[in-house]
Amino acid sequence: MGAPGRRDGDAVLVGTALNLVIEGNQILTDVHLEVGSGEFLAVIGPNGAGKTSLINVLSGAMTPTSGSVRLLGRDITAEPPHRRARAGLGRTFQTSNLLLGRSLRENVRLAAGGRESGFFRSLRPVPSSGADRGRIDEFLDHVGLGRHRDRPASALSHGDRRKLELAIVLAQGSEVILLDEPMAGVNVDDLADLVELIRSVHVEQGRTIVMVEHHMDVVLDLAQRIGVMHHGAMIAVGEPGDIISNETVQTAYMGEPL
Repeated sequence: MGAPGRRDGDAVLVGTALNLVIEGNQILTDVHLEVGSGEFLAVIGPNGAGKTSLINVLSGAMTPTSGSVRLLGRDITAEPPHRRARAGLGRTFQTSNLLLGRSLRENVRLAAGGRESGFFRSLRPVPSSGADRGRIDEFLDHVGLGRHRDRPASALSHGDRRKLELAIVLAQGSEVILLDEPMAGVNVDDLADLVELIRSVHVEQGRTIVMVEHHMDVVLDLAQRIGVMHHGAMIAVGEPGDIISNETVQTAYMGEPL
C-alpha cells in the first residue's frame, strides 16, 4: 500500500539493498527505503541503530558496500554530495555545517552558487545581482531570519542555525531534503517554531523530507510514515499509528511503549 498522499510507483528517493561495512563491522544490513514525491518520512531507532549512516549513504557522504541509491529515477550511488545537490538532494547535519564567520546572506549565497557552478559550499566568490540578493533575502525571510541577514552565523542561537540550514537547502533548490536530527541541541522554547518551519517547508514549499529524529512527539506531529531501524536494519515501515503499536518496534526500544 502506498503512503498517504502519494501513488505507488512515484518514488523520488529509493535506497535498495543498502549494505555498509566499515573495518569489518556491519553498519547497514540490506536496508530498503522508498520515499514518495511530497512525502514526509521519519526514521527512528535507538542510538547506534544506523540512522545517520543511512543519511550519509543517501547523501553521498559514504558509499555503500553494496546496493544502490536512486534520485528522481537516476542512479546516484557513485556520485559525490555536490552532484547530488545539483540533482536536487539537500541535507542538514546533526552538527551545524555553516560558515560561522560569514553573514547569513553569504552562507545562503555561497551554497546556492555552489549548486549552480558545480562546487559545494565553496569559498570561491560567487557573483550576485540585485535580483539574486532579493531572492536570497526571500529565503531568509521565509525561515524568519531576514532581520539578521547581515549578522555572522556565529551570532545565531542553535535553533536559528537550524533555520539557516533550511534556508540554504531551499536556496539550493532541493526537491528532497534529508534532516539529520534537526531538533538536537535546540532549546525547548524554540522547538515549536522549528517544527512549524519544517512543516511549512514540507506543506507550503512542497518538498519531500526524510527526517532522522529522537523526539517522538515531533516525529508523530510531522511524519506521514515512519521507518524504524535497529542494529543497522530497517525492521518496520508504516503509518504512525501502526508503528507505535508494533510489538517488534517496542521491543527494539527496550520494551518501552513509544
